[in-house]
Order: sequence, then structure tokens, then C-alpha cells
Amino acid sequence: MDSTGTGTDWRVVDGEATAWFDAPSLVGGAALAGRIVELSTEAVVDVRATGVRVRLDSDEHAEAVSAAARELGLVANPAVLQHLSIVFDSADPSAIRPFWQRALDYAPGEDGGLADPLRRDPAIRLRSSTEPRPLRNRIHLDVVRPAGAVEQGGLGEAYGSYGVCHADPDGNEVDLVPGDALGEGSGTADWQAVFSAMACYRTTSPTQQRDLATAAAALADDAGFPLLIDLRPGLVILDSGKDQWVDDAHGLELDFTDLAATLQTAARELGATADPGLPRFAQLFLDAADVDAVRAFWVAALGYSPDRRDWNTDIIDPRRLNPVLVFQEIDTSETERRRQRNRLHVELAVPSDLAQTRLATTLAAGARLLDESEGRWQVADPEGNELVIVSGA
Repeated sequence: MDSTGTGTDWRVVDGEATAWFDAPSLVGGAALAGRIVELSTEAVVDVRATGVRVRLDSDEHAEAVSAAARELGLVANPAVLQHLSIVFDSADPSAIRPFWQRALDYAPGEDGGLADPLRRDPAIRLRSSTEPRPLRNRIHLDVVRPAGAVEQGGLGEAYGSYGVCHADPDGNEVDLVPGDALGEGSGTADWQAVFSAMACYRTTSPTQQRDLATAAAALADDAGFPLLIDLRPGLVILDSGKDQWVDDAHGLELDFTDLAATLQTAARELGATADPGLPRFAQLFLDAADVDAVRAFWVAALGYSPDRRDWNTDIIDPRRLNPVLVFQEIDTSETERRRQRNRLHVELAVPSDLAQTRLATTLAAGARLLDESEGRWQVADPEGNELVIVSGA
């Protein structure tokens, strides 16, 4: 029995009762998802080609979810559970909060930070700090949203080589990129290209939600495509994953727009309604003098995998539950900027019984231990970018 009191399948991760059940296919995972939404309309379920993550606000339905998984032959694997957040240090957190709320279309969080209402992208946590850090960070966010949503964000005139960069009052930067329609025809009108190809469907009942997830899983499995299927209260999100709709990303003989059109037809036939303003993609971008060394550190520390394409520096959560990290080379003459601490860092929540193992893995990958307190370990990568490992809550 672990700290949730719900049995060995479940762990507390970032304050939530969380479980991962390995599954042999999307169809296998969708079968469990369908059982879960019948138990609780508030459950947060992420169906992947390799399994299902379930998050519950309370442990009321945990035993029933575990029983349903066992009936379907699915086995829990708590060792893979983790959750990333982004932490900003600021002399005046209240001054930067409105900027990030508009940029991301997030909601106020219980801890004074900001949270994704769809519970897909990383939360923003805000911490008070008096340490002066006037130079540009070596970490920034890339965010892609539909063009209309970017315009409505009202962040003002963008700058930078691509004309998409904005900075908050402290100088923390975001590349806020307008997305586009996935294709020119009406057959994919529900889809947005936001680095991922994504369609968000409103549903009116658990049955409709279950049926859409089941249909999408069957169509994607038939095509051999590892579609991401996320179930939220009254919502089903269909997502290709970053760049996966592009031919060379997945190595399949597949035109993703054909699959997207088939999925759109299935969703509409079930009566689901697309919400074109909801798609959002967020990733972290790290500047590094030695890209290979810094990238290797984060692969080990986060348990990520390199992108299959040699030219691409992306590293990816193998279960595609946490944000992509991208690396680019920094001008090594910027010595002051390279020495300055970033104003943001990554926070990694893992189950309490796995925290020491994760810390050991991170130190073996070249981390420097900067500070530790009960349930928290602050480390730095080879170039000083910081990661805080958090146990449980």
C-alpha cells in the first residue's frame, strides 16, 4: 500500500493520485478509458499506443479503475510516472503572471501560479527571488496556438528573427507562434497544425466520449499511427504529437491528413463538435555551448528519448506525456550570460518511493547537487541549467 492508500498501482505525483497501465495498443488503452469515464466524468485520462495514464482528484475510484485494468489484462507500471512543471523566479511574481496567463491561456492555480485548464501542458509556478539576473535566460518556452488565439492574447508587437518572440516584464521570453489549418480542404477543417496536428472535440455524455475514443483508437491502430488520445471532462483531444504528421518523423507509409480526415468524419458522425480555439503546443528550448553534453544529461535525467531523425535535437518523453525539449547552440562568447542563473527552471515530480533512484540517475548523468531539503533536490546540468526533483506531492 502506498501513500495514496489505494494500492500498489497508484502513486502521488504532483499532488494527484496517478497510475500508468501498460497496454498493447491504442484499442486496448481505449477500452480502459471507456470504463474509466463511466466511473467518473472528472477523471483525466491519456491514452497512448503503449498504455494509459489516469489522474484522479481523489482516490474514490482508484480501486475500481485498477480492477477494470486487471479485467482487461493491463498491468500498472508506476516506475514511469513523472510530471514536469516550469518555475519562474521573480522579484515581483504578480507582475509577470498576467503576461503568461495571456500567452498560454492558462487559469490561476491554487499555488498562486498558472495551470493549463486542459491539464496537458506544464504548469507555471512563480517564486519570489531578490537575486538580480538581468541577462537573457538560456531557457525559453515555445508555444503554438491558433492564429486567432495568438492575436487575442494581446502581447503586443513581436520581435526576433522569426517575428514571434515576446518578453514578460522580467525579460523571460516566449516564442508565441500562430498555428494554421492542417490542410486546405474541408475534410480536415477541425484540425489545427500547432507543431502537432490537433483536433479538440466537445462531447455531451460519457457514452459519446467513450465511443469517440474507441473509434479514434481503432482507426489509428489500423493505420499503425501512435495517436495521442486525451479524455477530459466533456472533451476528447486527438493529437499527432510534435511533427508526427510530417512524413519523415514516423517512418510510416502514411499521409496523416488522410487519417485526420477519417478521424474527423468519425467524430462528426458521433455528434462531437470541434472547438478550434483550444489546440495548444508548448515545449522548452535550451541554449547550450555543448549541445551534445547538455542534451545527453536531460535524456538521462528525464528518461527521455532522442528524436529518430539525426539532424533534430529534440528529446521526447517516450510516452509523450511531458513536454518536448529542444536544444540549440549558443554563442560561446556570451560568457556573462552563460554564467548567470536562469530565471526559470524545470521541476520534476516523481513518486516518493522512486525519488532517490531518480536523483542517483541524475547525479550519474553529470548533475551537480546544489541544495537539498526534505523531499526536494536541486541540481544543475553541465552548463548550470537547473532541475528540481520533487518527491510525491
